[in-house]
Amino acid sequence: MSEDKQNPGSGTSGPQPEEIRFFGTTWVDHSAHYGPRRAGLAAGALLVAVAGAFVLRFAYQGLQVAAVGGIVNTLVILMFAICSAIAFTKTWEGFGRRPADPAREDSLKSLKAIGFIGVLLAYALRCLVEAPGEKLRRAEYETARARFEKRRGARTGNPAARKKPKRP
Repeated sequence: MSEDKQNPGSGTSGPQPEEIRFFGTTWVDHSAHYGPRRAGLAAGALLVAVAGAFVLRFAYQGLQVAAVGGIVNTLVILMFAICSAIAFTKTWEGFGRRPADPAREDSLKSLKAIGFIGVLLAYALRCLVEAPGEKLRRAEYETARARFEKRRGARTGNPAARKKPKRP
């Protein structure tokens, strides 16, 4: 598959694979320590999620020390739990499709920031399966390659060198 891969700047024509953060274009042929990089990013995302959970725990203890009341404590826990669940779902779905409405995705940024633990868990779980967004980009890249090959195959050869059909 490495001969199918078109390197940017190599002078060859055809569609170029889209880069994925932390992976570049190595997702095309799984080269350059692709597997260990995925495992490392999954472990890193889990580690950051655990660190974030500790930060939230300390914030919750601060609320207890301030004695703000049981309802506020409950609301804070519910807010982080719901935002994390929504952020996980939206992040997981985002790996498989392009956003239909970019403005809607922009409006979810604050929710994803509050539910950052859900985002990190979705990223870590996706890294265990594939590079985040690889399935989507691979489908787009293979479709573009097939279209390019079809167009290129129809134009092969020098039209001037073709034999002209005989007229009666």
